[in-house]
Amino acid sequence: MSKKSFRDLKETIELKNAEIDELNIEIDAKNEEINKLKLYSTKLKYEKENLEYKLDSEISAEKARIKELDDLVKQINEKQTIIDDKQDQVKYLRSLIDDYKNQLKENTQNLEIQIRKISKTYEGLISQKDNIIEKQDENIRLLIKEKEEIIKSNKTNVISLKLQNDNYRKLLEKYEK
Repeated sequence: MSKKSFRDLKETIELKNAEIDELNIEIDAKNEEINKLKLYSTKLKYEKENLEYKLDSEISAEKARIKELDDLVKQINEKQTIIDDKQDQVKYLRSLIDDYKNQLKENTQNLEIQIRKISKTYEGLISQKDNIIEKQDENIRLLIKEKEEIIKSNKTNVISLKLQNDNYRKLLEKYEK
């Protein structure tokens, strides 16, 4: 081999080494860029996981709120049913009062005074219907108590009327003799 070809070969090797060095520098730059992209990708994955976690938390919280709202709606419906039942009871008791008023009207004029009192009480109850809804249980107890008092009063009045009738009969018998 000649010196020239050896030099050419040496120059070629040096050129190739220089190209390899350049390629290594490019590779290092690309590796740096890849590492930056990997870091950025890792950061994005972490942010994505955080966002997914936050989203899952918010979804869970919303589901819990929806469940609470559903439970509240259910409770409201149950309370409305109870209120409706209580109103039906009040209506029933009002109809009972009306029946007693009709019975009282059939007895005597003295009993009509009692009926007027009940009528006033009944009209007062009608004007207070908003309060009745809030105080249903107490009013039902009051109505039952009033009913018992009316029955006692009716019994007392009937006994009084019987005694008066007996007195009138005795008086009539005295006048007839």
